Parts: sequence; C-alpha cells; structure tokens
Amino acid sequence: MDVARRIDAPADVVWEQLALTRHWTAWGPTVHAVDPADAEVAPGLTGTVTTPVGVRLPFEVTEVEPGRRWHWRVAGVTATDHVVEPDGDGCIATIGVPSWAPFYAPVCALALRRLAKRVTRGRAGRA
Repeated sequence: MDVARRIDAPADVVWEQLALTRHWTAWGPTVHAVDPADAEVAPGLTGTVTTPVGVRLPFEVTEVEPGRRWHWRVAGVTATDHVVEPDGDGCIATIGVPSWAPFYAPVCALALRRLAKRVTRGRAGRA
C-alpha cells in the first residue's frame, strides 16, 4: 500500500527532508529523536529512532536510489519506503506502507501533510 501526496516544492528539497536524519523529527509523527542526528541515508546506515513514548528502536537503511528512493528496516522488520518523483514544478512524495501494517497508512498520510507544510512554507530548515 502506498500513501502519496503532490507537494508544491522541488523534488530535491523534499528529498533533503526525507534523506537527512536531522529533519525526520520535524515531519515524522512517530519519530521523537534519531541517532545519528545528522546523517544522510545510505545503504548500511544504522542507528536508533525514539518514539514519542520513549521506545528506542534500531534501524538500518537497506536500499537507496539517491534523490529518488530509500527503504529501511526498523527493529529488524521491513518498514516504509520513501520515494520522491518530480512532477512539473513540484513532486510526488510517496511512503510505501508494508503489507503487514495497513494500520500505519494514516500515520504516513499525516507525515506527508507535515512534510508538505514544512517545505511549502519556506521553513525547510536546510543547512
């Protein structure tokens, strides 16, 4: 199952938000903290995400197509895909929800809304 949203921002701006761990807490409703706090997704990147209730979960980025797509495992379980595709002067951002977790689709929809709001209000936080 995929959750997608058209975002009125360039694909590279949206990719930066998805690919740099320092931005995850700003748009990810289930990410309260991330370690490493300032890394870019790459195959083999490992770390932990902390949920809003304080549960720390290990993650590993398993696949990356730079500028377009990345996938990870969280707590050893296949998790979400993150995809950005150019679309005119904006892009389509998609979060692929694993088949075992259809209940997670509304969380992903919220994440995409937060991401869109972040990049279209000029508050992308890019450094």
